[in-house]
Amino acid sequence: MARGKIQIKRIENTTKKANELTVLCDAKVSIIMFSSTGKLHKIEQSTKQFFDQYQMTLGVDIWNSHYENMQEKLKKLKEVNRNLRKEFRMGDCLNELGMEDLRLLKEGMDKAAKVVRERKVRLIICSSFCF
Repeated sequence: MARGKIQIKRIENTTKKANELTVLCDAKVSIIMFSSTGKLHKIEQSTKQFFDQYQMTLGVDIWNSHYENMQEKLKKLKEVNRNLRKEFRMGDCLNELGMEDLRLLKEGMDKAAKVVRERKVRLIICSSFCF
């Protein structure tokens, strides 16, 4: 039995694309596509179902490992943030600043101090008249 030639052409119907792949590969197919215009096409089973089946097949928990990785990154970022705040409070980071940067920093600090003073005055006045 001779095989006939088939014409390979672009499949325009997005649902048909998944069905064609399912038939050709004899497998479940989940497709997430972005067109050249940025439009999202999601076909067949849900993404969660897809990853759940992937986890069952491999015997891994990708959600938990992803969560643990994110927690570890968060812990590192918090440590960096804490160190930067400490460095800034101690003034160590000011050694690298030039005159203009120092002037701008002083102006910012003056504005912040003014806001603190105004808030303090409002609280004092409110506590005097609220009783």
